[in-house]
Amino acid sequence: MTFTPATDPVAGSVAVSALIGLIPLVTFFVLLAVVRTAAHVAGAFALLAALAVAVVAYRMPVGLAGLAASEGAVFGAFPVFWIVLTAVWLYQITVRSGRFEDLRRIFDRLGAGDLRIQAILIAFCFGGLMEALAGFGAPVAITATMLMAIGLKPLRAAATVLVANTAPVAFGAIAIPITTAGALTGIRADHIGAIVGRQTPLLAFVVPLLLLLIVDGVRGLRDAWLPALVTGVVFGAAQFLCSNYFSYELTDVVASLAGLGVAVLFLRVWKPRGADAARERLGVPARTASEAAVGPGAEAASLTGSRVWLALFPYILVILVFAVSKLWRLGIDLPKALLATDVKIPWPLLHDSLLGADGKPVASTIYSFQWLSSPGTLLLLSGVIIAVVYSLNDGGGRFRLRIGDAVAELWRTFVKMRLAALTIVLVLAIAYVMNLSGQTVAIGTWLAGTGAAFAFLSPILGWIGTAVTGSDTSANALFAKLQQTAGQHAGIDPSLLVAANTSGGVVGKLISPQNLAIAATSVGMDGQESTILRKVVPWSFGLLLALCVLVFLQSTSALGWMLP
Repeated sequence: MTFTPATDPVAGSVAVSALIGLIPLVTFFVLLAVVRTAAHVAGAFALLAALAVAVVAYRMPVGLAGLAASEGAVFGAFPVFWIVLTAVWLYQITVRSGRFEDLRRIFDRLGAGDLRIQAILIAFCFGGLMEALAGFGAPVAITATMLMAIGLKPLRAAATVLVANTAPVAFGAIAIPITTAGALTGIRADHIGAIVGRQTPLLAFVVPLLLLLIVDGVRGLRDAWLPALVTGVVFGAAQFLCSNYFSYELTDVVASLAGLGVAVLFLRVWKPRGADAARERLGVPARTASEAAVGPGAEAASLTGSRVWLALFPYILVILVFAVSKLWRLGIDLPKALLATDVKIPWPLLHDSLLGADGKPVASTIYSFQWLSSPGTLLLLSGVIIAVVYSLNDGGGRFRLRIGDAVAELWRTFVKMRLAALTIVLVLAIAYVMNLSGQTVAIGTWLAGTGAAFAFLSPILGWIGTAVTGSDTSANALFAKLQQTAGQHAGIDPSLLVAANTSGGVVGKLISPQNLAIAATSVGMDGQESTILRKVVPWSFGLLLALCVLVFLQSTSALGWMLP
């Protein structure tokens, strides 16, 4: 038995078919945002809805619908969750070893004693680094506690980290949102990343300035705008260069370190005004910010060059490992050799039964098992090396990490993230059922009826998806194929719209219930998510509007030259 998806299986109408095809998404969003069920519960019911619509309305054979769900679930587990798991595990190694505390002290020294600049370095630069390696709420939780430690009040700290956690999101967790979009659409992930790298840097330019407004109002902006602008411009420029000419997976790692490094160098020759007055306005005594983060003077003095190097070592190593795997061609073409290890698996029974309009099996039913080339595997290798180095350098017993502890931490990390893993698996299963049954194509065809105006609306889909699910990866899993289809029918570059979905998602992250809850818990404002939401929602709407205008102009001759 074979099956070919159609765009108008219900009453011969694309509009009716599209509206019915929306049922799984509406189910998911309503259960999550209105009924407020757990994400994995909403995902389970939405998957049942997707299967029912595929079988009953789109006439997909039951067996093929189930096989489509199974392929999506496996892809969600590997490589998607595998990348997330190893990224968070790598961070946990630094915490368990005690080296993360040294990293906090480094930021105190780098901030030139100015609370506002420290907030930018921690929330924007270091938070971007955490987003690059972990994502999924970890940067918000980590940096919120660090801002509390240097003296910021709870609401101000929560708003600061949420707004900071925007520009890096598209390339978070080793750019898994972009990798997911590429896998679902068949568009090269590096091409999508290159376009995103010509959109989100414009947000990066202004986000540090917005952080100054949040931390210290107009006076803070007036006193410290120059180092904030320099940090944002360098971060954005590094995002553009890395995503277009180096490695889109490493974009946030490189951008965060570049922004941090340039900011530190700039602060050696230019000091912000009014640092002490700002502390007074914020209710932080003159030495509290430094002492809270660093501790007694003797402890600060013990931050030797060796300890600084070992605190930074994990992030430097990740850059080197990914650089070698992507660029090494001396004697052996390592990138090609790694890709050659991928195992291509035509999904059993599904591949030969699901046919495109040309009567040939569709490419998306071939699963690629990237056991060695996956970023998750490279992060695992990096984590093992870090664990070995840390176990051999215990600082005279002060920092203790045994190899067995690191291995056990991997299991503990999986246990803590098991529900997140289930959610990812279910969301990808929904995406595959909707894509392979024709639901996504029908919705995209219907939306394409808006014509050129769809380019303006495109980022809003990503914004909605991330705001509700808390994940740009999930938003791409749900909408990437839809964006591609809409672009093909509206005569707009599909790659631009898929990238717009990713970029729109970054400004939806700061108002997602998941992120709001993480921020509230981290700063001791449990149950006050609505208060934080009111503080940050204007920034989300403003940045979204700017993205909508940018994408629309990029779809025309006005800014079409910006695209690769």
